[in-house]
Amino acid sequence: MTRVAVIGNAGGGKTTLCRALGRIYDLPVHVVDRIQWQPGWQRTDPAVVSAIHAEWLAHERWIIDGFGPLETIQARFEAADTLVFVDLPLYTHCWWAMKRQLSDIVRPRQDLPPNCPMLPKTFELLRVMWWVHTTLRPVLLGMLSAQVGRRRVLHIRSRAQLATLIATGDVHTA
Repeated sequence: MTRVAVIGNAGGGKTTLCRALGRIYDLPVHVVDRIQWQPGWQRTDPAVVSAIHAEWLAHERWIIDGFGPLETIQARFEAADTLVFVDLPLYTHCWWAMKRQLSDIVRPRQDLPPNCPMLPKTFELLRVMWWVHTTLRPVLLGMLSAQVGRRRVLHIRSRAQLATLIATGDVHTA
């Protein structure tokens, strides 16, 4: 595991997973949200996002956490040796995301640029999570199944699988 793409709906533990895998495998962790957003929730120019993403992919070892434009996801999947799809039940993603929204009041997220408070974005986040689950998830499943046999694909469907992967750096999924 040297080039790892981690994707999944918000609130699923992707960042925690990426940090753990980064420690276990001694890999640098890159967070897409950190390049997609500027302070104050201003969007980064898509060309800049694509250029930085391409720089990440050019390295021999990495973990990339998050979404970004569909073409960057496809490029990431093609460059990775391991794909991890955190695909917990929607209610779990929502519950964990809401807990994170509230904790952001006390301790702002370190994986976002400065001045990007989460609480004002709560309703937008819920809309995006629904869209990811109902619209983007089937697309991602198709993209992932096209990679089976070409790359290691870990489809994380339970809290237990996620906890095992975080703790050990490995999990066997069907």
